[in-house]
Amino acid sequence: MISTTSNSGSSSSQSPRSPSASQQQPFLSVTVTDPVKLGNGVQAYISYRVITKTNLPEYQGQEKIVIRRYSDFVWLRDRLADKYKGIFIPPLPEKSTVEKFRFSAEFIEMRRQALDIFINRVASHPELKQSEDLRIFLQEDEETMERARTQETGIFKKKPADFMQLFKDVQSKVTDVVLGKEKPIEESNPEYEKLKHYIFELEDHLAEAQKQAFRLVKRHKELGQSLSDFGKAIKLLGACEGDSLGKAFSELGSKSEFLSLKLQKEAHNLLMNFEEPLKDYVRAVQSIKATMVDRANAFRQQYDLAETTKLKEINLDKLMLMRSERAGEAEFEYKELKAESEEATRRYQSIVKLMSEEIVRFQEQKTADMGLAFHEFAKGQERLAKEIADAWRSLIPKLEKCSSS
Repeated sequence: MISTTSNSGSSSSQSPRSPSASQQQPFLSVTVTDPVKLGNGVQAYISYRVITKTNLPEYQGQEKIVIRRYSDFVWLRDRLADKYKGIFIPPLPEKSTVEKFRFSAEFIEMRRQALDIFINRVASHPELKQSEDLRIFLQEDEETMERARTQETGIFKKKPADFMQLFKDVQSKVTDVVLGKEKPIEESNPEYEKLKHYIFELEDHLAEAQKQAFRLVKRHKELGQSLSDFGKAIKLLGACEGDSLGKAFSELGSKSEFLSLKLQKEAHNLLMNFEEPLKDYVRAVQSIKATMVDRANAFRQQYDLAETTKLKEINLDKLMLMRSERAGEAEFEYKELKAESEEATRRYQSIVKLMSEEIVRFQEQKTADMGLAFHEFAKGQERLAKEIADAWRSLIPKLEKCSSS
């Protein structure tokens, strides 16, 4: 399982109520727990208790418990993605649309674990943990949180002017493509090209590993069910036989049912501690790709503004040479556009800098998380193999005795 302990701060094991709390290193530890189903039918949803322990002065007290639902986590992630361009915002688990799985115990626990990992990654990030939106999420009551969540956000709740501009931009884009004017400007940087290649390759390999992990989980479940069915059948067969053979068959059936439980348990462990971490990193790569889109948009914007500024400057020089009365107005437009261009360049450079720092952090965290996941996988398989071998080995003398009599 991906560890949230390391993400929660090194002092999270100490009680924030201890006398020396003020002398501790700053920490912010969050736990997502106690999922509860509320509502009925299509209105049903799961709520969670989110427990925050901290000694940070900007928080209200050393411990706070709030109730949150999945859409609150989505609100937080959307706010962070909008405000922190260049940072890899931790991914959320996908929302199940299949009714029969939405409220299964297994799905709810997977969702709870993934949300716990998400919020602790945010709380441990050097930039994201300072977010005012994070403090709102962790501290405000449910009514305040609901108001924040339902404020004007999203494409269909934009102001009419913004909404019309959006369609104009899309229409202009489509027209350019149709007329053959579309000439996308891409960033040409060998190091960035290398990074993009790594990310797309990583995505493919993680997706394939997660697919095979899913097959392993399925195989363990199916084998466990087969052993359970076999155990029941062989015990019924034993009841029809004589003393020694009937007893041997009964023990064989009991061992099969015992191993069925072991396989079902290991299937669950594989799902939670192996397949889910792999799936989480598939989602993490999607977050990185979203940041790459932000970078591409920022690059194109600063490029377009720089080119337009050059044209404005040339036009201004001509007007000044001609001593045109429009020179004053043109100079004002040039200075305004130049300032906008410089700001766009700063935004782009900020994203580049942040991405360089983020990829290092991502790779370090991935190494630790994947190392732990594969270690847990190997330990689980070793333990299961030993239990299976011991169970069958204990039956061999009794079955040999029956076959030789």
